[in-house]
Amino acid sequence: MSNTGKEIDESLYSRQLYVLGKEAMLKMQKANVLVIGLKGLGIEIAKNVALAGVKSLDLFDPFNAELKDLSSQFFLNPNEDLGLPRDLSSQKKLVELNNYVPIKTVSFPENKITNDLEKLLQYQVIVLTSDLLTLEEKVIVNDYCHKNDVCFISSETNGLFANVFVDFGNEFQVIDVNGEELKSGMISDIENDGTITTLNATRHNLDDGCFVKFSEVEGIDYMNDGSLYKVTVLGPFAFKIDQPIKEGFQYVKGGNFTEVKVPVKMSFKTLRENLEDPEYFFSDFAKFDRPQQLHLGFIALDLYKKQFGEYPKPMSSSDAQVFLELVEKVNAQYPSILQGASLNKDLLYELSYQSRGDIPAMQAFIGGMVAQEVLKACSGKFTPLKQIMYFDSLESLPDNEIYVRNEETCKPINTRYDNQIAVFGLKFQQALANLRVFLVGSGAIGCEMLKNWSLSGLGSGPKGTIIITDNDSIEKSNLNRQFLFRSHDVGQNKSEIAAKAVIAMNPDLTGKIETSIQKVGPETEDIFDDAFWKSLDFVTNALDNIDARTYVDRRCVFFKKALLESGTLGTKGNTQVVIPNLTESYSSSRDPPEKAIPLCTLRSFPNKIDHTIAWAKSLFQGCFVEAPENVNLYLQQDNFIDQLLKQAGDAVGIVESIVKYVEEKPNNFEDCIKWGRLQFEKSFSDEIKQLLYNFPKDAKNSKGEPFWVGGKRVPKPLEFDINNINHFEFVVGAANLRAFVYGLEGDAPGALPNKEFYAKVIASTEIPEFKPQTGVKIAATEEEAEQFKKDNEEGSHEDALTTLIKKLPSKESLAGLQVHPVDFEKDDDTNHHIEFINAASNDRALNYGIETADKSKTKFIAGRIIPAIATTTALVAGLVNLELYKVLDGKTDIEKYKNGFVNLALPFLGFSEPIASPKGSYNDTEYDKIWDRFELPGTTTLQGLIDYFENLGLEVTMISQGVSLLYASFWGNKKLKDRLNLSIPELVELVNKKPIESHVKNLVLEICVDDKDGEEVETPFCTVTL
Repeated sequence: MSNTGKEIDESLYSRQLYVLGKEAMLKMQKANVLVIGLKGLGIEIAKNVALAGVKSLDLFDPFNAELKDLSSQFFLNPNEDLGLPRDLSSQKKLVELNNYVPIKTVSFPENKITNDLEKLLQYQVIVLTSDLLTLEEKVIVNDYCHKNDVCFISSETNGLFANVFVDFGNEFQVIDVNGEELKSGMISDIENDGTITTLNATRHNLDDGCFVKFSEVEGIDYMNDGSLYKVTVLGPFAFKIDQPIKEGFQYVKGGNFTEVKVPVKMSFKTLRENLEDPEYFFSDFAKFDRPQQLHLGFIALDLYKKQFGEYPKPMSSSDAQVFLELVEKVNAQYPSILQGASLNKDLLYELSYQSRGDIPAMQAFIGGMVAQEVLKACSGKFTPLKQIMYFDSLESLPDNEIYVRNEETCKPINTRYDNQIAVFGLKFQQALANLRVFLVGSGAIGCEMLKNWSLSGLGSGPKGTIIITDNDSIEKSNLNRQFLFRSHDVGQNKSEIAAKAVIAMNPDLTGKIETSIQKVGPETEDIFDDAFWKSLDFVTNALDNIDARTYVDRRCVFFKKALLESGTLGTKGNTQVVIPNLTESYSSSRDPPEKAIPLCTLRSFPNKIDHTIAWAKSLFQGCFVEAPENVNLYLQQDNFIDQLLKQAGDAVGIVESIVKYVEEKPNNFEDCIKWGRLQFEKSFSDEIKQLLYNFPKDAKNSKGEPFWVGGKRVPKPLEFDINNINHFEFVVGAANLRAFVYGLEGDAPGALPNKEFYAKVIASTEIPEFKPQTGVKIAATEEEAEQFKKDNEEGSHEDALTTLIKKLPSKESLAGLQVHPVDFEKDDDTNHHIEFINAASNDRALNYGIETADKSKTKFIAGRIIPAIATTTALVAGLVNLELYKVLDGKTDIEKYKNGFVNLALPFLGFSEPIASPKGSYNDTEYDKIWDRFELPGTTTLQGLIDYFENLGLEVTMISQGVSLLYASFWGNKKLKDRLNLSIPELVELVNKKPIESHVKNLVLEICVDDKDGEEVETPFCTVTL
C-alpha cells in the first residue's frame, strides 16, 4: 500500500511528524529511493528510510549472502538466507516495517549499474553503499545523477573508519535549515532606525540573517502587512531590521514579531571535483588533520581492491606496506590534498589493517546519518551535509595487553564474527561474548542497542547474559522507530518481544537473555537487589524519564558500575559515558527546570497558544481527574475530612468539587451535553465578562498607565455557535468525558457526533443571564496571584469550609455512587481527551485574539510528547556502542572516552572528553567526591565506627541513616551507653523499630565530622556491609 494520495497516518507517524512536519512528510511520500548494496550499512539505511515513510524503496544487491555478512546485516537469517541474493532476503524483512512503503528489488544488465544509467532517472535519491561499485564507477554514476538532478549519496565503512559523500546537484532548495521552532515575541519599542527592543527584557533568540514579520504594531501600520525584514542581532533583547522606519510613522505601542523560514538554495560539486578539491564536513574537530589523510587512504583502498580483488588482510604488515605505496601514488596524483604535509603512516596502516572490518556500531552510526541525508533529499527539510565526511573511532581499539592484535589473533575462523575479530582480535571478541549487562528500557534506543549487541555477539558466551527490563507495552506509535516490533505485537510487553526479535537475528543468544517487566526504582530493590547489581559488568540506560535515569545512575555509582547513557530529542542526540573512579556521574549535571507559566498569565492574561493549551489541560484535570478523585477519597476514606483539615492547600476547592459532583450528578447523556454547554458559557463568556468588569478596556494601573498593554491582551466574550468547530467540539468532548466519569453511555467510540441531536439538547438548555459580581479578586500580577493563592489556602479552614462541609451528603446516602477519574491518554483519538483540550484551548485563544492550533500541536504540548525519529536513535545507539568497547577494554585514560552531541538537522557532530569526577580533601587526604566511600563490615559497633574515624584524625559529631539519627555527640552518657556497643545493623533496627529488610545487604550512613583543626569537613559516605 503506497503513501501516494494518502493522508499521513498520525497514529503511526505522530512522533516523527513533530520532527519533520507535515509538509516535509508529504514531500517524502512523493519520493522514490534506491539503495544499492545491502550489507550492514545498506540495510541500516534502508531500515531507517522505510520506517520514515517514502513513496517507494527499491533495492539492488543481487550478490549472494555470505557468513561474514552476518557481522552487521541484521535481516539475514543464518539458517535460510546464506547463498541467496542479499536484496531478495532483505526485501522480505524490510516490507514488514511499514505497510505504507512498497519495497522491491530491481536489476541492471549484467548486474552493473553503469549499463543502464537511465533507470536512475525514476528516483529522487540513490544511495551507494559497500563496495559493489569501484570508485571509477561511482564517479560515472554521480556525474549522471548530478547532470539530471538526481540526489546522490555514497558511503562506506571499513572497520572503525567511514566516509560519506553527498551531492544534491547545482540548485537544491532547503525549506528549513535547522528545524527549530519559529521564534516569536512581543515588542516594547521600535526606533526610527529600525532598532527593536523586546518586552520585559525577554530574549528574542533570533540569529543574524534570519527573517521576521510583524503584527499588531500600533503607529507603524504598514509593518503589519506580512512583509519580511532581515535581522541583525544587537544583543539578547534587541535587534535591527534592514529597513529604517518610513517618514511620517512613529511607534506608539504593542506589536509582535514572528520568525519566518526563508528557503535557501545550495550548490554541490560532483564526486569527480571533490576527489581533487574536497569540501570537508568535519566530524570531530579534535582530529582536524585526519580527513585529508583518509581522503587519500580511501582512494588507495579502492585501487588496492581493484588490483588484488580484495582488501588488505587484517593486521598484515606486508599488505599494509603495499597499500601505503598506493597512498603515496595517490598523494602524487592529488598534491593539493596534503599541500606538502607528510603522510600519517600510523593512521593509514590502521585503515589497511581494518579494511575488512565490519562493526555493527559503525553501521548504526553512519546508517542513521546517511538515512537522514536521504530524507533531506526527499523533503528539502534541514541542511544537507556538505560535502564529504571522514570519521574514525580508533579510540575504541583495545589498549589492554590482554587483547593482542596481530595477524594471528585477527585472522578469520569461519564464524559470523570474523569481520569484528579482524578489528579487535579473538580474545576481545570472547570477552565481549562473556559480558553480563543490564539494559534498562527496550523502547527506541533499547531496540537499537539490542540490535547492536545481538550482531556483535555480546552476552552470547558461556558466562554471558543480557538482562532487559521495561514495564511498558507496545503501542502503534512505537512502530515508526522501534523496529524490533511489528503491528501484531501491539499490546504485548516490549522487553519480551524485543528479546525474541534479537534472538532470531542471532541464535547464539538463545537462553542468554533474561526479561523483566519491572520498573527499576526503590520499590523493586527486593528484585534488583545488591547481589544483582554486583553481578553486572556494566549498565546501559535506554530511558526517557529523568527520575528513572537518575535512580539507575545512583545505583551504578553505589555499586561502582560503568553506565552508558544516551537520549534523543528529534534530530538531536547525546551520549554520556560514566566510568567509576574516573568521570562525573549522570546526576552531576542537570538541565535547568522548565520555566513555569506565571499564574496570572495562565488564569487571566494569556498571549500565546502555549498558555491557552496549559489552561485547557488544567481545566481537563480539574473537571475529569481531580474532582472525581476527590469524590472517591471522600467515599473510601473514613477520616477524609479530618485529613483535609490538617493538610495545606485549597480545602474549600476540594470540598466544593465534591458537593458539585454529587449535587449535579447527570441522569443521562443529555444532562452531560447540557453541562458541557453551561461550561462553555461559564469559561468563555461569563468569566471574560467578569474580567472586563474588573479591568475595563480603558482601565489604568496604579501608576496611571494603560492596564491593557504589553502581554495583556483585551479579551472578548464568545457567543456560542454550534457551527464553529471549536465551540461544538468543546461541548462534545465535555459531554462524553462527563458521561465517562459517571458511567453513562455517550457517543459510540470513534463515531461522529450526531450534530442534530446535540443542537436539539443545546437549544433546550437554559443559559442563566450573567451579572457581574463585586468583590471578585482577579490577580493582575504574579505577586498578587501568589498572594491570593496563599490567602485562599490559609482561609480554607474558616467559615466557608465549615459551611461547605455541612453540605456534604452522608456517605450512606451515596451508597452505590461510582465515579471514574479519567486517565489522560494522548494517543487515543477516540477518547475525547485531546478533542476537549484542543477545543478548550482554541476557544480561549479566540477570546484573546490568539492564533488557534490544530490537534497535532495541542497533543504535542499537552501530552509533553518527545519528538523522535529512527535516524537519530540509530546513530546515538551506534555512538554508545563505540564507547562500550572502551568500557570492556577497561580504559583508564579519560581522554579516550567521548561524550557525543549531535544535531542531524544542521548537521553537527561534537565530541568531548567526559568531565572528571570532582575531588575533595580532609586532613591532607584527597578523595573522589562521587566514587569514594568508607566501607566497614556489619559487625562494626557504634563505638568501633567512632574509633575508626578517630584514627583518621576525624571527630564524629553526628551519624544518620536515611531519616533516622543514630548518633549525636551532644547526647548524654545515659543515651549513648545503651548504643555504643551495638553493631550498626542492631542500632538501625533499634532506632527504626523494625527489622532490616532481607534484600538489604548494605546500609548507607551519612557522617558529620570535624577535622584535626576542629573544622567541619565534608567526607565520603560510609557503607556497612551486612
